[in-house]
Amino acid sequence: MKILIVDDEELARKRLQRMLNTLQAGSLDLVTNATQAIEAFKKKKYDLVFLDINMPQVNGLELAYELKYIDPSIYIIFQTAYEQHALKAFDIGAVGYLVKPYSLDQVKSTLQRIKTDKTSDTTQEDPRILSKTGESYFLLKPEEIFYVKADLSEVMIKSAKGFSYYAQKISDLQQKLQMHNFVRIHRSYLININEIKEIHTIEQSKLRFSFKNCSDYVESSKDGAKAFREKFGSL
Repeated sequence: MKILIVDDEELARKRLQRMLNTLQAGSLDLVTNATQAIEAFKKKKYDLVFLDINMPQVNGLELAYELKYIDPSIYIIFQTAYEQHALKAFDIGAVGYLVKPYSLDQVKSTLQRIKTDKTSDTTQEDPRILSKTGESYFLLKPEEIFYVKADLSEVMIKSAKGFSYYAQKISDLQQKLQMHNFVRIHRSYLININEIKEIHTIEQSKLRFSFKNCSDYVESSKDGAKAFREKFGSL
């Protein structure tokens, strides 16, 4: 496993490094702040990040959103001297929460949980989408999304909170949302069929979709309209 340790306290970094080396957890990189973490993260693919929560400037919770945005599959374990952030940490998607001073056995148990998760066929993927607008992040449930629009290597997501970005291609998001009543009606559009208000046929037999709780409308391609009709019946 490739592991990144992010902690502004040298003694804490070194202590965790010794523990992980004792457990032969994998290759380790150590950084002291969020800026260094993001730089390292963009250069190298990590499996796991240990994040200290109470760091100056950008704390571990804020950094976790950024790292999850860059790589939604990353495993995050928080380490802190305080317990009050636990609910927020697990809401972000942490797999572990270690309260300092933690023991070698606690680290070992948390690592084992990750190994079990990696090999389990029954693991349920978190259906929420972590999107970003400006410096703000949204954890969106599929049912909160009206439609998705491709935008180069990212997508724009329209929800009741407005537009936000998701750092994946539309084909990747289509796979994630296919079990949540989303259909591809254009190379650039995914729509939530539960949010459809009206469907109108327009030129070249394309379809125009309006939404129950959104004033926008999107238009299908000819192939997208054909696929939609074949799936749901003639329109």
